[in-house]
Amino acid sequence: MFQTTKGLILREVRYKEADRILTILTDSEGKITAKARGALRKSSRTGAATQQLTWSDLTLFLNRGKWQVNEGSVIEGFPGLREDIASLALGSYFSECLDAFSAEEQPEPELLQLGLNSLYALSRKLREPLLIKAAFELRLMALAGFQPNVQRCVYCGKEEPEEPCLGIENGGLCCRACRKAEFGLTAALDADALKALRYVIAAPAKQLFSFKLEGKSLKRLSDAAEEYLREHAERGFQTLEYWKKVK
Repeated sequence: MFQTTKGLILREVRYKEADRILTILTDSEGKITAKARGALRKSSRTGAATQQLTWSDLTLFLNRGKWQVNEGSVIEGFPGLREDIASLALGSYFSECLDAFSAEEQPEPELLQLGLNSLYALSRKLREPLLIKAAFELRLMALAGFQPNVQRCVYCGKEEPEEPCLGIENGGLCCRACRKAEFGLTAALDADALKALRYVIAAPAKQLFSFKLEGKSLKRLSDAAEEYLREHAERGFQTLEYWKKVK
């Protein structure tokens, strides 16, 4: 059975001499694993379209429950990622996160759109990488079912908590002075970081990065988003550690 679909290549692994084993986040089939025979050969019809971090038109063939890429053409190659090692590393982190939080063969259009928008913004340098990273992580958590509840302090009820803290384990919000031991691990925010966090959770997909944040406030938002994602992923990410070394 042949199937035409669009897909974002999340991961590629060399197989034998010239093949690739791919993890693809498709718009019609969700996340799938597929083989691209001969993709590493210069004459391959699928070589460019099956590179990691490429958005492609793909013709797939399903045989006995296994997918194979027969043809492919590049829709968006995100060239800016390949011109800078730090951007490529951060894009690879996004890819690893999407892989970790997506389900096999279950279409997730919002997750796919988040990945594409984030890679586009990073490739075109539309915003500072740290801002794109924080927005990606927080929106991914919301889509994955871990949206933090940051409307008011869970103890005193203030909508604008004094020295706000995000609960890394429970996703709640509290004032630093109200925080109790049972609240668990927290990440310090400030008024601007909290405002940005609330924006990221609720913003339309196409306007996800349409906010400004800098300095200490951006650093606090980024640290909180990273800790929150790592807690709920229950794992670390090698691509993130590599990005920190090269950025």
